[in-house]
Amino acid sequence: REAQPWLVLLLPAGGVCIALLYRVSGLDGLGTDTVIDAIHEGRGINAALVPVIFISTALTHLFGGSAGREGAALQIGGGLGQNIARLFRLDDKDRRLATLCGMSALFSALFGTPLTATIFALEVVSVGEIYYAGLVPCLTSALAAFGVTGLFGIAPERFAVAAPALTAGLLWRAALLGLASALMSVLLCETMHRSERLAKRLLPNSLLRAFAGGAAIVALTYLCGTTDYNGAGTDVIAAAIEQGAARPWDFALKLLFTAVTLSCGFKGGEMVPTFFIGATMGCALGPALGLPAGFAAALALAGVFCGAVNCPVASVILAIELFGSEGALSFAVVTAVSYMLSGYSGLYRSQKIVYSKLKAEFIDIHAK
Repeated sequence: REAQPWLVLLLPAGGVCIALLYRVSGLDGLGTDTVIDAIHEGRGINAALVPVIFISTALTHLFGGSAGREGAALQIGGGLGQNIARLFRLDDKDRRLATLCGMSALFSALFGTPLTATIFALEVVSVGEIYYAGLVPCLTSALAAFGVTGLFGIAPERFAVAAPALTAGLLWRAALLGLASALMSVLLCETMHRSERLAKRLLPNSLLRAFAGGAAIVALTYLCGTTDYNGAGTDVIAAAIEQGAARPWDFALKLLFTAVTLSCGFKGGEMVPTFFIGATMGCALGPALGLPAGFAAALALAGVFCGAVNCPVASVILAIELFGSEGALSFAVVTAVSYMLSGYSGLYRSQKIVYSKLKAEFIDIHAK
């Protein structure tokens, strides 16, 4: 697509194909929340979801929809894990564990971050509780997947960024960036959920909704005069972190492109767009806070990700695996503040918030 920019003109047709594929297969409404529900409640995952989400995500990326790939990875991994467990006639508890293993494996393969993949799968389902029984199985799956990608010569995601010397001033600046990350994560989650409801209310027909959404992305692409906001946007993320280069409005436009893409029925994931939004926001805010733009981009990437998925431990480990351990305390501060102040919003509404973020209190609610 990047070599053939005209392919974006086919996005409306691609959207109709995706909507038809989901309608014919009877999978309308199924997504990452379905996988999380399967772990909570022992529900089955339709094996057809695996090829359908793979094809749909490929079409979304081929024609320039603004989405990540990890949504597909979590669904493919969870679907494969549960259905392989069913094939071997494992009991209900082990099927849930196998679903977590599949999620860990695909996350690890996608980003090249096996430790993050392990902790994320264990942490994302129920915030405040970690399924420690899954630690060894999920780590084994993540390492195996990481090894397989190495055999195919697929390089893990890594970014070169230098951390400033550790001082009290650096940490309170990181805390301020954590506050900004929390606010951005709430805005991100609210925008994604509200735009989905609005799109369904205005255009109840899924085929028409996908066509209109694709046409809107085509118009926005030509209006902006760049394809930076199509696809995952990893080049923009790398430029923000490694070169400290991002336009002040990049994060807002990426949020708009992603909301339109996913709310209209295209498939992919919100996680890489979250990286994009966090990195470009941090790059823009960093100099105003007295932080190097590239390092601030790395901090905000971790902070916005944490606020959006409510996984503070996985977020710190992700930052260390992506950027190195030199700034570990700064990453811990930004993610801790973002987690505490981001409320109970979340990208995954099936996610349970078991304990309050502000005090030792059992609340057991779903993310909003």
